[in-house]
Amino acid sequence: MSIERAAAGDSGVFRNGLRRAFALAWRAENGLAAAALLAMALLPVLELVARSLFKSGIPGISGYLQSLTLWVGYLGAMIASRERRHLHLAGGRLPLPSRLQNLASPLVVMSSTMVAAGLFWGSLRFVWSETLSAETIGGWLPIWVVEAVLPVSFGVITLRFIAQAEGAKDRAFALLAVAAAALFGFLLTSAAPLLLWPAIAALAVAALFGAPIFVLLGGAGLLLFFADGVPVAAVPVATYRIMVSPLIPTIPLFTLAGYLLAEGGARDRLVRLFRALFGGMPGGLAIAATLVCAFFATFTGASGVVILALGGLLLPVLVKNGYPEGFAIGLLTATGSIGLLFPPSIAVILYSAMAQVPLPDLFKAALVPGALMVVAVCAFGVWKGVAVGVPRARFDPREAAAALWESKWVLLTPVIVLVGIFGGFGTLVEVAAITAAYVLFIEVFIHRDLHVLHDVPRITVKCATLIGGVFVILGVAFGLANYLVDAEIPAATARWVEAHVESRIVFLLLLNVLLIIVGCFMDIFSAIVVVLPLVLPMSQIYGIHPIHLGVIFLANLELGYLTPPVGLNLFFAAYRFEKSVLEVCRSTLPFFFLLLVIVLLITYVPALTIRN
Repeated sequence: MSIERAAAGDSGVFRNGLRRAFALAWRAENGLAAAALLAMALLPVLELVARSLFKSGIPGISGYLQSLTLWVGYLGAMIASRERRHLHLAGGRLPLPSRLQNLASPLVVMSSTMVAAGLFWGSLRFVWSETLSAETIGGWLPIWVVEAVLPVSFGVITLRFIAQAEGAKDRAFALLAVAAAALFGFLLTSAAPLLLWPAIAALAVAALFGAPIFVLLGGAGLLLFFADGVPVAAVPVATYRIMVSPLIPTIPLFTLAGYLLAEGGARDRLVRLFRALFGGMPGGLAIAATLVCAFFATFTGASGVVILALGGLLLPVLVKNGYPEGFAIGLLTATGSIGLLFPPSIAVILYSAMAQVPLPDLFKAALVPGALMVVAVCAFGVWKGVAVGVPRARFDPREAAAALWESKWVLLTPVIVLVGIFGGFGTLVEVAAITAAYVLFIEVFIHRDLHVLHDVPRITVKCATLIGGVFVILGVAFGLANYLVDAEIPAATARWVEAHVESRIVFLLLLNVLLIIVGCFMDIFSAIVVVLPLVLPMSQIYGIHPIHLGVIFLANLELGYLTPPVGLNLFFAAYRFEKSVLEVCRSTLPFFFLLLVIVLLITYVPALTIRN
């Protein structure tokens, strides 16, 4: 017995030591991600100050920012895998009978682990080749040191997929997948063309059953390059290229600003302000809810964040004031992405970078279409408020003035963005950094809603987790898009469409259908990267202006979020409001058809976007 007790004691000490090691590693991940994201916000501000005072900025700052973007994205991807927060098709795993689930689970585990391991091997080869390069960041930091976060991240994700497998059987499949990735990557290259389409089909099925989106896109990219005899490092190379492109650092910076606003007291202040201003109107509370959601969707770039952050606050308010619960759920689900056409929308920035169109021109073109969507939803809210007899509050000038004064610092945020983008006072990255730093300052030091030590690190880690989930998709999607372009698939598709679709109107209608379907299944960022290279050449055949195409593209993808039965917003809303997806679909349908009319109007009336 004493030997058994000693063994048990040793085992307990080992487990406790392992837990402490994991906890330390997790704190290190969180700390590095938060520090990198905050550094991204502060460095451009310091650059502006140094340039103003000393006529000299920080040497190599663009390289530092691009490197920090890569680190934020892939440290965030590691955290997303730890927290099981990677993005999935249609919001998550399909409900399956237990017998079918037993078959699906090994497929999901094997596919996820094998693709992550393949991306690890490809990244390792890429970084190994870069050790021979003399290129540095800022004149002193070898570039391979920065790039090393790629294999580290994919290696950790691989290990976590193995550790998170449920049961010994799935864990054995995961380990088998790692061995298979190494085997095919190094020995069985001749079999790649034969395995290509069965493997891609298996990935698609795994994605439907719950594998992350990046597994589907990254796996397809790896397989296609592999079958063509191109080294699998091609996908990590493309990942690095998109991550260090000039506009990409704005995405984490504007997202950080949105998170800080949502987690602080800004939402309560804006709700109070819009209620005070519009509460005396018929449907005034619906107008207020729409405007608040549009404001936050503009900054966060992800509709799920808006629904999760504001749904719990606004739904009880709407219901308490007389709106039917179904209408309120539909309104909040629809408005979860309604601000994606306004500055500083991350989706607009990414489209601008991919399509090589001037960002200020694209934002100007999107203003009227975005406003039409907001006005349409507000008008529906007014009609509903009158129809059900929602009581109207008496307009109180003192309350309105007090709410306006309390919200003044928050209301300056979009002013800073607009002046920065359209006034030409700095680069877009500098504008994004100033916005994030400004929001951080007002939330910590003026309003004191957030504590600099207790709240800011927690919020930056949450933000980095979302960014990681998006960036890991963005990187592998760019690799897949590169393959499509290299294989001349967009050009071939454009020739086929030109031969079979004679009418510009018919082409636009087909484009609407395609983009709405894509918007159902994919997040807007990966959809832009994967689908745009296919659509852009076709649109040029029919004389569609790239900026008009951009507004059509984003408006349709936004509508795809609401399309029954698998639009992403429907799943976020079902989770937040604790309703079935069917109930949320029923509540959202009137808003879907209303916004569909606006999307068709945007599509077929170019004058709404392209103005002389």
